[in-house]
Amino acid sequence: MTTDRGAPLMTLVWTDHVSGRRGYLVVDRLVRGVASGGLRMRPGCTLDEVAGLARGMSMKEALHYDPKARYVPLGGAKGGIDCDPRAPEAYDVLVRYLRAMRPYIESFWTTGEDLGLTQDLVDRAAAEAGLVSSIQAVYPLLDDEAAARKRLADAFTVEVDGVGLDALVGGCGVAESVLTALDRAGTPYAGTRVAVQGFGTMGGATARFLARAGLTVVAVADVKGTIANPDGLDVEALLAARDAYGAVDRGALRPADRELPGDAWLAAEAEVLVPAAVSYAVDTGNQARIHARWIVEAANMPVLPEAEELLTARGVTVLPDVVVNSGTNAWWWWTLFGDIGAEAPEAFAYTRRSMRALVGLVLDRAETDGTSPRTAAHALVADRLPVIAERFGWYR
Repeated sequence: MTTDRGAPLMTLVWTDHVSGRRGYLVVDRLVRGVASGGLRMRPGCTLDEVAGLARGMSMKEALHYDPKARYVPLGGAKGGIDCDPRAPEAYDVLVRYLRAMRPYIESFWTTGEDLGLTQDLVDRAAAEAGLVSSIQAVYPLLDDEAAARKRLADAFTVEVDGVGLDALVGGCGVAESVLTALDRAGTPYAGTRVAVQGFGTMGGATARFLARAGLTVVAVADVKGTIANPDGLDVEALLAARDAYGAVDRGALRPADRELPGDAWLAAEAEVLVPAAVSYAVDTGNQARIHARWIVEAANMPVLPEAEELLTARGVTVLPDVVVNSGTNAWWWWTLFGDIGAEAPEAFAYTRRSMRALVGLVLDRAETDGTSPRTAAHALVADRLPVIAERFGWYR
C-alpha cells in the first residue's frame, strides 16, 4: 500500500501455488470506495502493464463523468494474469486467482472480461471461486439493487444478428470515434479504407459497424496473419468464420483475398488503422511503415509513447484508448445505474451520442491547446478529477 499521489493506491502480486503463474492487481484510485477495471490473461503480462491499464481506467471513468447522469464514475483498477488463455491449465489458474482476489472483489474492485477472457468465462470462474458477481462491490451504491441487477442481466441476454449486445457496444463506440474524426475532417465514409488488427470482440464489432457505415475494410489481422483485399473484405463472412479467439477460418476467404504476414496490417494502404488486439503493437521501429492518417486505439496501450511522438510529427493523428475504447466500461454502468435500459437500439444510440460528444470534446481541446488528442484527454481528466473528488471523494 502506498500514499504517494504519483503511485497507485494498491499494488498486489500473486503467485499461483500450483502452476507458478503470476497474477497482478493494481488499484489506481477509489471513488466512493470502489474501482472499476477488467481482468486480462495473456502470456507475458507484467505488473507495469497492469499499472498502466489501471491508470487508464481512472481516466476513462473520469472522462465519462456527467453530473446529470445516474452513473457516477468509479475509480480505476486492473487485473492481469501471465498465462496463455489457451493453455490447458488456464481456467484453473483463473479460478485460483479469483479465489485469492475474492476479498478485494467483494469489497472494492469491480471487474470483468478483458484481453484473453470472455465475460461468460469470468462469470463461471467467479462463481466457482465463491463470488456472488465480479461486480458485486458496486451493489451498495445502487438505489435499487434488484432492479439494477435484472436490467444488466437482461442486457446480457440481448443479441443482434447473433452477437451479444455486450460484445457489440465497445465496437460501436470505436466506430463512432472513427466517424467523428472523419466528419470533422470532411472525409466521406465511402472510399475511406480501414485496417483492423485483432478480430475478436472489439476488433470484429468495430469492423462490422464501420463496414455498415460505408467504409471499406481492406485488412484484418488475427493470430494466423493478415487477410487483405484492396477492394474490400467481406466482413460478415469473416465474422461468421471466426473461432472463440477471433481467428478466421481461411477456408472462408474469397479468391481475391490475400494471406499476408501478421504485421502486414501496419503497412496497409488505408486511411484508418484500428489496433484492437495487444498492447505495445506500434513501436518506434514499425511506426515508419504506417501510411494511415488516423490510428484509433481500440486496444489498451497499443501505441508506445515514443512511437506516438514520431507519428504525430509525421501528421498522423492518434485517438487514444482512454477515449476510444471507453464505451464498453461505460455501457455496463449506464445500464446498471439506469441511464439506459437493456434494449439494443437505446444502448447503441446512447453510446453513439456519448462517444461522439467525448471525441469531439477531446479534439476541440487538442485544437485549442495545440496538443495531441492524448494530451487533451489528460487535460480534461485533470479538470474533472477535482470536481469528482469534491462531490464524491476519493482515496489515492
